[in-house]
Amino acid sequence: MLRRGPFRPGAFRSAVHEPRAAVVLGRWLGAALLVCFATGLVSHLLQDPPGWLTGRQPSRPVAGYRFTQGLHVAAGLAAIPLTGAKLWTVYPRLFEWPPARSVRHLLERLAVALLVAAVLLELFSGLLNTLQWYPWPFPFRQTHYWTAWTAVGALLVHLAVKAPVIAAHWRRAVAVPLAGRRALLTATATAVGAVTLTTAGQSVPWLRALDLFAPRRPGSGSVPGGSGLPVNRTAAQAGTTVVPADWQLAVDGPKGFRIDLAGLRALPQTTADLPIACVEGWSANGRWTGVRLADLLRRAGVPAGSAVRITSLEAAGPYRVTELPARHADDPLTLLALALDGRPLTPDHGFPARLVAPNRPGVLQTKWVARIEVV
Repeated sequence: MLRRGPFRPGAFRSAVHEPRAAVVLGRWLGAALLVCFATGLVSHLLQDPPGWLTGRQPSRPVAGYRFTQGLHVAAGLAAIPLTGAKLWTVYPRLFEWPPARSVRHLLERLAVALLVAAVLLELFSGLLNTLQWYPWPFPFRQTHYWTAWTAVGALLVHLAVKAPVIAAHWRRAVAVPLAGRRALLTATATAVGAVTLTTAGQSVPWLRALDLFAPRRPGSGSVPGGSGLPVNRTAAQAGTTVVPADWQLAVDGPKGFRIDLAGLRALPQTTADLPIACVEGWSANGRWTGVRLADLLRRAGVPAGSAVRITSLEAAGPYRVTELPARHADDPLTLLALALDGRPLTPDHGFPARLVAPNRPGVLQTKWVARIEVV
């Protein structure tokens, strides 16, 4: 049978479709994906800890989640041009003939197909998550988590199969490097650098001046009340634009009590600089003022070392009720915040009171708090 188009012999003439370029790009891409996987696990374990970790999530370092999640999103964005370059170097193999030379070759190709599909789904769903755009019917977070494990498993199979080729081309050949290969690698490194420099400012303060293409630009927001701290979910979206005039915080415990906003403001106040760090990759510091959560719990007779449940005024939503581990509840920097940057909280920032704790994902920094109770 006469083979036409990309299936004909010699259809791909570029000399850069070669093993050495693929191995170098594979090293770079593998490093980015491993960073994404490791930091993604940190985020998952903080939000959905398994039984053995429940109550043991650390509250320090204060900016721990800000660092790991910022690195997660930065590595994921960098992996997009790396994936494109890597696929370009090897895509002629899609048109090999015959498509399967043996059962082993068929299984190898199926593993590669699974790897490519998982990586593309992971990267582009993650990219759209940074934009808070979800044009699919499946839950993002659970799908993102299990797809990551699928990609890692397929990657290990691929590395095992390609180990001899990778070993043969791991080091630079003695011969003069191919000019086209050098141009490809230089262009790819430049693209990765440009993507990183123009997006990482959403979590790295000293790169904020270059933050041209990131979805969020902390510090440049127009939130009523004067703070530039962005918000992911407004009071209108949560249905909490009108707080009852007789609002009182309920603190449950052996000596449980209720207290209104004036009573909270009359208690000893603590001010702390703490970041809000969101899963989308952006983060920003705020100067929060409020009552230490531990002081409220001791007043209610709740012993130290107790985990607590925080309930919001929000009518519905996946984070309307959150649990705070004992280490966070007892941490002196964990506040029931009443003010941000010296001004009373606005509705979008959680008026009348919100939780702010160190080393905690932004989605778990509950706004519009109505009740605190021992788990």
